[in-house]
Amino acid sequence: MKISNLKFQIPNLKFQISNLKFHVCDMKSQTYLRPSEFVCGRCLHFSHLRHLRHLRSLRYLRLNFYHYFFFFPIRAHSCSSVVSPRFPIRCLPPRLSTLADTAVPAFFHSNMAVRLHNTLSRSEETLAPREPDAPYRMYCCGPTVYGPAHIGNFRTFLLQDVLRRVLQLDGTEVRHVRNITDVDDKTIRRSQEEGLSLHDFTAKWTEKFRQDCAALNLLPPHVEPSAVENIPLQIAMITKLIANGHAYTAPDGSVYFKIHSCADYGKLSRLDTSTLRAQDLNSAGTVNNSDEYARESVNDFALWKARKPADGPNFWQSPWGEGRPGWHIECSAMSTHFLGETFDLHGGGIDLCFPHHENEIAQAECATGKKDFAAHWFHCAHLMVDGAKMSKSLGNLYTLDDLRARHATPTEVRYTLIAGHYHSQLNFTLKGLADAASALTKIRKGADKLLEKCGLTRADFAPLATPETLTAYGEFQGAWDTLRDDLNIPGALGKIFGVLAVATAPERDAAQARADLSGLGNLLYALGLDLYASAGKTDDAGAGAADAVPAEVVALGERRWATKQAKDFAGADALRAELAALGWKSVDRKDGYSLEKL
Repeated sequence: MKISNLKFQIPNLKFQISNLKFHVCDMKSQTYLRPSEFVCGRCLHFSHLRHLRHLRSLRYLRLNFYHYFFFFPIRAHSCSSVVSPRFPIRCLPPRLSTLADTAVPAFFHSNMAVRLHNTLSRSEETLAPREPDAPYRMYCCGPTVYGPAHIGNFRTFLLQDVLRRVLQLDGTEVRHVRNITDVDDKTIRRSQEEGLSLHDFTAKWTEKFRQDCAALNLLPPHVEPSAVENIPLQIAMITKLIANGHAYTAPDGSVYFKIHSCADYGKLSRLDTSTLRAQDLNSAGTVNNSDEYARESVNDFALWKARKPADGPNFWQSPWGEGRPGWHIECSAMSTHFLGETFDLHGGGIDLCFPHHENEIAQAECATGKKDFAAHWFHCAHLMVDGAKMSKSLGNLYTLDDLRARHATPTEVRYTLIAGHYHSQLNFTLKGLADAASALTKIRKGADKLLEKCGLTRADFAPLATPETLTAYGEFQGAWDTLRDDLNIPGALGKIFGVLAVATAPERDAAQARADLSGLGNLLYALGLDLYASAGKTDDAGAGAADAVPAEVVALGERRWATKQAKDFAGADALRAELAALGWKSVDRKDGYSLEKL
């Protein structure tokens, strides 16, 4: 493309550019058609045109004058042209739209906002608190604690964790609520099979879930309410629904939600309710008394389930008699209680879109009378394993403990599960897990080179990977922008690897290395990747993995490496002896070290 004799004006700023050329980036494929940096006029350096993913909305032309970034809105155009045989993408017309009502461009940093696809609107939207001076309030459906969570569960929780971290790094305060489902059909059935009380059974698996979360470096939610602890909230919401004419009581004391009383039921999943088998009133044999059901099932669903012999001692008192809540009501009651009747974002796996989230919306909006229960809906695609759906019968249902038994570290598991875009199904394989180990090794080696150039040790890296130490991203600015664009984790990882060679080039000085190190640290915080958590594994790509290294051994190894770097060789030898006494040895290389069992 070429623009000739372009003139435009911003208050107190004037520009005139002649013969400006730029090249186009296909944001979906993350492919640049040609190198885009060039020299124009009086040696002004400009970067590529960005953000061409959805041409129907306003986008920005980014001009880079050394380290100054200018963003200007560009009017979308309907014409398209094939600029590459493999990547047909749209081109913009050579004209800028009016700059009226446009904020003054930001300097020294990108002013991109965090954007994310909204299942409800079917479009990407900027994430911001709907109430001024309030935190960004997000509710995420948590686990049903009847056994260990599998990697499919954790993929969703990990992606939600990355979103929270990105918002925090972007300067947004977040209030995160994630529930624990500790009463439903499965928990009651399994607890009775094991001969345990429901409380003892679910407490065991809740603790196991939290241990796995900690191992995978998930930030704990600010509130983690359980369904059992909040049954009074659920009874109160059911009472409102009955009073508002949206629910009815059956002869046995069960309470059902009346779907046909909710005019816009199905708006989240674009459900055509006319395709479902309907029921006007509850009658024996036709009600849906299951906590989960298929798309073709009868409409009305249970809010309160009357006590049955199969429930054993698991029942509570209610205005309708003894029983227990249905599965769907807990999230509506607890999310509105802890976050307000309307809040910013609701997340979960795509399998929850219908019926669970659809029912949540109906319950909450009919109880409160408000039509905007959650402003943004964030759904993550399914996880496949070896190209098939996970199932015990196929032997491909993995837990974190299963993968640890195969000598994978939690950091490698986390990397593998977040590496695919949340829009797309991720196919998990053991080879992919090995590839993650290799990828982490490459990033670790790059970080080691930057640390060495700055005169720092691995122990100095941890403080850089926190939201409190946010600084410029250096050469990693593009990776950060990509991550904020619809949580494009694979695109951001690709840019990290592309930049590492540049950032670690010999000609770059310590000041540049420090900026790059800070940017890398913040990106790794956003991704939740503890780069040196698996420092005890060999850093040679493709080599076999060792057992996880105890924290005291890692700390001792760091002290020994720092002592050796300070050329205190006698002290380093003494620390090596301490490592040997614990059954470990340090294997040194030019770019770092690794810890191995003796």
